Amino acid sequence: MKKLGLILIVIGVIMLIWTGFRYTKKETLVDAGPVEINADREKQINWPPYIGAILIGGGVIALLSSSKVKS
Repeated sequence: MKKLGLILIVIGVIMLIWTGFRYTKKETLVDAGPVEINADREKQINWPPYIGAILIGGGVIALLSSSKVKS
């Protein structure tokens, strides 16, 4: 349970710091026999910051519950 709690806290902090990322995807616009036209399209993935806060809260709860079980 402690490992899960720590992992959730780390992922939550990362999600609060970086609220998304971008990547480039190559798409084929025209494919007419020997002629092919490609374009690089930039895509972006974002997530709301409150998801990071929820993960941090879940990690803290997991840490607290694991310490109570052993005592």
